[in-house]
Order: sequence, then structure tokens, then C-alpha cells
Amino acid sequence: MTVILVLGLLFLLLAIGTPVGFAMGFAGSVGLLMVGGTGTLFGILQTAPLSTVSSYELITIPMFLLMADLVLLSGVADDMFKTASAWIGRVPGGLGMATALAGAGFGAICGTSTASAATLSSTSLPAMIKQGYEPKMAAGVVAISGTLAMLIPPSVALVIFGLLAEVNIGQLLIGGILPAVLVTATIMATIYFLVWQDPSRAPRVEPVSWREKFSLLWQVGPMVLLFSLVTGTIYLGIATPTEASALGAAGALLLAVAKRRVTPATLYRALLSACHGTCMIVTILVGASIFGYFFTLTHVTQDLVAWVGSLPTSRWVIIALILFGYIVLGSFMDQIAILVLTVPIVLPLIKTLGFDPIWFGVIKIVTAEVGMITPPVGLNCFIVARYAKRPVAEVFHGTFPHFIAHLIAIAILVAFPSIILWLPSQMGR
Repeated sequence: MTVILVLGLLFLLLAIGTPVGFAMGFAGSVGLLMVGGTGTLFGILQTAPLSTVSSYELITIPMFLLMADLVLLSGVADDMFKTASAWIGRVPGGLGMATALAGAGFGAICGTSTASAATLSSTSLPAMIKQGYEPKMAAGVVAISGTLAMLIPPSVALVIFGLLAEVNIGQLLIGGILPAVLVTATIMATIYFLVWQDPSRAPRVEPVSWREKFSLLWQVGPMVLLFSLVTGTIYLGIATPTEASALGAAGALLLAVAKRRVTPATLYRALLSACHGTCMIVTILVGASIFGYFFTLTHVTQDLVAWVGSLPTSRWVIIALILFGYIVLGSFMDQIAILVLTVPIVLPLIKTLGFDPIWFGVIKIVTAEVGMITPPVGLNCFIVARYAKRPVAEVFHGTFPHFIAHLIAIAILVAFPSIILWLPSQMGR
């Protein structure tokens, strides 16, 4: 009964708009008071915040956020879209495919889905609309392409999962590379299929000379170098994820300086934005830690693992139900909130069923991408609608084919775990 009351309080606080960190911290405190009294409550409140924020790996988050803000400042997303559209613009749906490639490239040096969606909305979407693309299709492509930043390193979502699950963050980040390639190819294949069905959805663009194509390649060179600086050093074992995040932030600063975009005012805004994002995430992690202590004292996780372990069904059925639950949750809640709420509960179950936590972490993030475009709350769709000044229903309609295609991609990743686990197994060799 206590667990039900505390969970009810938590969801009530979330429903009335209480920030996730404060809602979890308050509900967890009430639960600790009910279960263990004031001694237990004050003992945990005195130790949990410090033990949560003192993790060395936590430095990765502000560095990746700062890197994302500095990359936004440099304006490189426009360069990536121009280069991709020059090379594949003549293919049916070429500008849409260029948007997917730009989303993947921007995600490789950004790490946050919302920033990627907002940037693509202001760069590639106007270009597609101007070319005569069907508005709902163009908006759907931008919304789904923005989600790639959640999967491609440096992914803040994967870092948070690694901190919560206490697994190797470097392996998690590297494990997201091949699934990101698969998902990007899935988006491009979906675009091609839609244009094959109805060519009027995406008129072809004017051809670009080979000389101009190769000249545009030089513009994306710094982004490739920055990606290599972060991901390559992690993969080769030269740097830890924390060290690589600092290198990435420094590289992004140099890139913004080279583009002559850095002024005291813009640098201050980038630093302030990274600080705001870091404080939000740390608050959520502290609240989740307090709430996690309540779950530990009430044995919710242990009882759930024991109950599921006794079910007379396949572990594949259970993993399918878990992933379906994540898609439903993603329709209503922020992805970071879902991570901190569910990982401490679900991960012991995943280990009991014999699944690799690295594999599950990447699968969870791919599933979260689906939640980012699923009504009624699909955040990326609202961001695209706001920046593009398009009806949000039109954006949701445009993402539906990608929703179906993403489910197929998830099924492939579940059926073939080596797609995720092969690169991490080769790290440092």
C-alpha cells in the first residue's frame, strides 16, 4: 500500500507540472518517512546528494552539453546539410536523405536531440519546403532525424544510462555507432519508399557540379575531425569518456573561434546554457537517488525480479513487453525522466533474464527515439512545429511512416545483438 501511495504522489506531482527531480525527491522522501521514520529520511538526505554528484564520470555531462552549445554557435549544421544535399540531392527524396545525414552528422558532434531538431528545423526544413516537398513529409523527416543525436556518441542519454546502470560508458557510446548507421539507413529507405509511392512528394533538385561537390567536402572536414577526436579516442583507449568530452568541448570552442562566431556575449550564453542543462540533469539524478533508496527499502525491485522470473513465458516476450512499455511512456514523459525512473527497476530484471546491459542500454535509447515522435507529447514534433510554424498534427502525421520503420529497426537490433556488441568488444585492440 505504501508503494502505491508514493507512486500515486509521484505521478500526481508530475501531472501538475512539478520538475522531475523535485517530484522524485519529494515523493521518495515521503516514502522514506513512511517506511523508516525521520532517522532513515535524514540519514539518506545527508548522504545521497553528495554521493550522487561526486561521481567522476558525471563531468562528462557538462562537457558534452557545452560541446553541443558551442557546435550550435559555430553554425556547422548548415554546412553539413549543404554538403549532403549537393552529393545526393538528385536522388529521389535526396533533400530528405540529406536531412537524415545532416542529423546524423550533427548528432555526432552535438549529443542532444532537442538541439538537433531545432537546428534542422531552421536549416533543412525551409530548404525542402522551398524545393516543393510535401510539408508533412518534410516535417516528419526533420523530427525523426533530430532523434539520432540520442544514439550517436557523444550521447548525453547514453551517459546518463551508464551512470544509472553503473556500466562502462565508453562501451555504451561506441555500441551506439552501428545502430545509428542502421537507423539512419532506415530513415533514408523510408524516404525513398515514400517518394517511390508518390514522386510529387519530393521534386528533384538542380544538379551540382563535381567541382562544387568536392569544394563543399572541405567544409565538413572540421566536423569529422571533432567526431574523431571524441569517439576515436574512446574507441582506441587513448582517453576515457570524461577526458574525451573535455577534448570535444575544447575542439568545439576552436571550431566556433575559427568560424568567427565567438564573442563574450555568445560565449557567456553557451556556458550558461550548459550550466542550466547540467543543473537540471543533476537535480533529476539526486531526486532519482532518493527515490531509489525508497524502492530498495521496500524491496520493490527484488520482488518484481522474482515475480517475472517465475512467469512461464519466454524472455523474449518479456523484453518485447518492456520495450512496448517504454514506447508508451515516451508518449507522455521526458526521456531523461523515464531513464531515472525505470533503469534502477528494470536493469536487475534484464540481468536476471540473461541480457547484456550494454545491449539493453542502446536498445532503450533507440526505443526512446520512437517516443520522441509519438503523440501526444512527442517532444521533437512540438519543437519542429514551433520552429517551422507548422501544425503539430501535420508533423505527427509525417512521422508515422518512420514510426513503423523504427519498430522494424528495433526488431533487427533485438534479433541480432552483435550489431550493438561487436564494436565494444573490439575496443582497445
